[in-house]
Amino acid sequence: MPVRIRLKRIGTKNSPVFRLVVADGRSPRDGKFLEEIGTYNPLKAGENFTVNLERANYWIGVGAKPSETVASMIKKATKAAAAAPAAN
Repeated sequence: MPVRIRLKRIGTKNSPVFRLVVADGRSPRDGKFLEEIGTYNPLKAGENFTVNLERANYWIGVGAKPSETVASMIKKATKAAAAAPAAN
């Protein structure tokens, strides 16, 4: 079972909102998933996504492959989490 970390659209027409989900690569985009690990709101300015880094790193560790978009979100969230303790 090829596991992917990808976006699932839940928003309405002209108002997109996405969930970051871990799903079987063979399931449809908005179909069944294993776990929800974050959200993404492209219409919101500034910080427009959340990612549970602990769960994302777990799934990547057991072989899940993130999509390009999700990989960039995880990378940004990791940088932000590393910079946050340094600022305090």
